[in-house]
Amino acid sequence: TGGELFDRIIEREKYTERDARDAMENICSALAYLHAHNITHRDIKPENLLLAAAADDAPIKLADFGFARQGFDQMKTACGTPGYVAPEVLTHENYSSQVDLWSVGVIVYILLCAAPPFYGKTDAEMNRKIRSGSFRFPDKYFKSISAEAKDFICRLLTVDPAARMSAAEALQHEWIVAIGVYTNDLFSAVQTKGVPVMQARFD
Repeated sequence: TGGELFDRIIEREKYTERDARDAMENICSALAYLHAHNITHRDIKPENLLLAAAADDAPIKLADFGFARQGFDQMKTACGTPGYVAPEVLTHENYSSQVDLWSVGVIVYILLCAAPPFYGKTDAEMNRKIRSGSFRFPDKYFKSISAEAKDFICRLLTVDPAARMSAAEALQHEWIVAIGVYTNDLFSAVQTKGVPVMQARFD
């Protein structure tokens, strides 16, 4: 009943890296549970991250299991949402639950700068960047973001699924376990004429 995570972020007066980290701990915990039960979601995206209630500290729920698959054998179906799908889905390879972690990497990137890591004038251009894992951290938006957060993203947006962090490994990453360290107000970090750029970009 709390609505979508991104809608709640827009309503905040202050939004910190700690808030983003807390949200991702929720999602990685959910994925670790699913993957331990041989379930791959296959459509992790912002619209599927819902808050359980109206309170700011409400747990985040993972929704929409329309593309979910139980069992990891011979997953080849091209499914998911453009911009969030892993490279191995685009190249029609056999893939595993690691596709969910790629999508998490995309979402973390967006949570920290309100823009996607992979973009292009056409889907084909965007997909080329996804297949090559080509993204960067623009200083304008990431200068106040911790090195640990950037490392977390890099270890998820890894083209080789075997080298990509699993959900269980993500939960042990320093960015997740170092609770309370990162408290920058991301809305105030980047402003144009007093208007929070990130808040406007989320909107």
